Amino acid sequence: MLGQMMTQPLLVSSLIDHADRYHGQTEIVSVETDGTVTETNWSEIAVNARRMASALTNLGLEPQDRIGTLAWNNRRHLEIYFATSGAGYVCHTVNPRLFPEQLMFIINHAQDRVLFFDATFIPLVAALHDALSEVQHFVLMGPRNKEAAAQVPDLKFYDELLETGDAGFQWPELDEKTACGLCYTSGTTGNPKGVLYSHRSTLLHSFASNTRDVIGYSAMDVVMPVVPMFHVNAWGSPYACAMSGSRLVLPGPDLHGEALVNLIDTYGVTLAMGVPTIWQGLLAYAAACGTELKSLERTVIGGAACPPSMIETFRETYGVDTVHAWGMSEMSPLGTTNYPLAKHLKLPPEDQHKIRLSQGRPPFGVELKIVDEDGNDLPHDGETQGDLMVRGHWVLDSYFQLQDQELLQDGWFATGDVATLDPDGYMTIRDRSKDIIKSGGEWISSVELENIAVAHPQLATAAVVGVPHPKWDERPLLVAVKADGEEPSEEDLLAFFEGKIAKWQIPDKVVFVDALPLSATGKVLKRKLRAEFGDALTG
Repeated sequence: MLGQMMTQPLLVSSLIDHADRYHGQTEIVSVETDGTVTETNWSEIAVNARRMASALTNLGLEPQDRIGTLAWNNRRHLEIYFATSGAGYVCHTVNPRLFPEQLMFIINHAQDRVLFFDATFIPLVAALHDALSEVQHFVLMGPRNKEAAAQVPDLKFYDELLETGDAGFQWPELDEKTACGLCYTSGTTGNPKGVLYSHRSTLLHSFASNTRDVIGYSAMDVVMPVVPMFHVNAWGSPYACAMSGSRLVLPGPDLHGEALVNLIDTYGVTLAMGVPTIWQGLLAYAAACGTELKSLERTVIGGAACPPSMIETFRETYGVDTVHAWGMSEMSPLGTTNYPLAKHLKLPPEDQHKIRLSQGRPPFGVELKIVDEDGNDLPHDGETQGDLMVRGHWVLDSYFQLQDQELLQDGWFATGDVATLDPDGYMTIRDRSKDIIKSGGEWISSVELENIAVAHPQLATAAVVGVPHPKWDERPLLVAVKADGEEPSEEDLLAFFEGKIAKWQIPDKVVFVDALPLSATGKVLKRKLRAEFGDALTG
């Protein structure tokens, strides 16, 4: 016997319709590419999304054609999110920080038919134009621009294309398993790999995101997604905020500390999300200018391990609750968030804070386990380390257009992380599999060493890598960036580890650099550090 309930497909178009219907006048602030600020609302976004969907359909595109974007977090990008997916196309957000060769590969591999881009990227698109063989329409996200038209052949303009669309466009009824979004991950070896999201997985991810123990967006929140909309769909926040009716502050291209602090204080941002490198700049400027960040209630930090000192600064100096999160492009991306259980509230504050240092526990819809090198399940005792495996409703089962792949292991996806799991499901990333240091047959977590190092008051940031050692196979090397005006010595830094970690795990040496090499998503490129300093202990 079947249940006698209505069945409606889970579609991205239903999100923007909901936001329009019940939160239409809720404000959306958008910082444009030229630094100007525009204010719109969910109803205007919805109207423009339908008009753009109509305009794209009039271009003669086929269902499921990929629509690429090279764009910042702004109102036009938000409209494209809903216009493309809602009309039955695939919204392909491209990371503009990648090398040109990677961009060419990604756009051509995806077979993007349309490429939307912000004015920032006019020179880039002009240089790549002839190599993008599948793109039929190049669209500058703004009004007519004569200089851009002179650089990019047959250029279209977003505002003019929008005028050709019908605001009464009716969203098509699609199978909820139809693809709606595409992101390429740079966290793998070789060429980037595409992760193809469905309407169903995106809606389920949005439902989970809006639960209290994940991120819990609210119609009372002013949300600033600092994580870029080209990076795993800004952690799904455009979709989840449409579902919850949150106010949005879209920060545009300037993500320096001063710009972000000004947006928080001007528009009363209550919730912001981003990677640790972004928050380092924000906290440095906040301290320098004396702001109290009065409106800010929560920050969600993911993309890399968050140093305990950063969590402490947010909490103790500004009264901001910092939520550690973890995920991957292959997971849409949210896998865990760190909120306490009821029993933890009985613990002393210092013990509660220790719990908040892990990456947290999974919501319903995600399962985690750890295995040994032979694939055998390991205990969830909070101590045993193993390779982290995941499965769930918004986890990929295969990469886009990649043939002959054997990706899953008995239905589980291998994340490439080394982690521990405790009996309550709290997961702690100990390292990436390729970054963990094996010294004399014992494992050393580079993440743990980095968390200690960045707490040193004379350092701006730091990374730890394993480098060859004639006796111990590998030993940890600390690569450090000095804080402005500071001159710490190697001896001072190594002494800082004493009493905080086993003596044999303390790095063997410190090298100072002006800056750490970062990936297009703000993660430290440890392979470059290993290549540059590989002979630091043997040369």
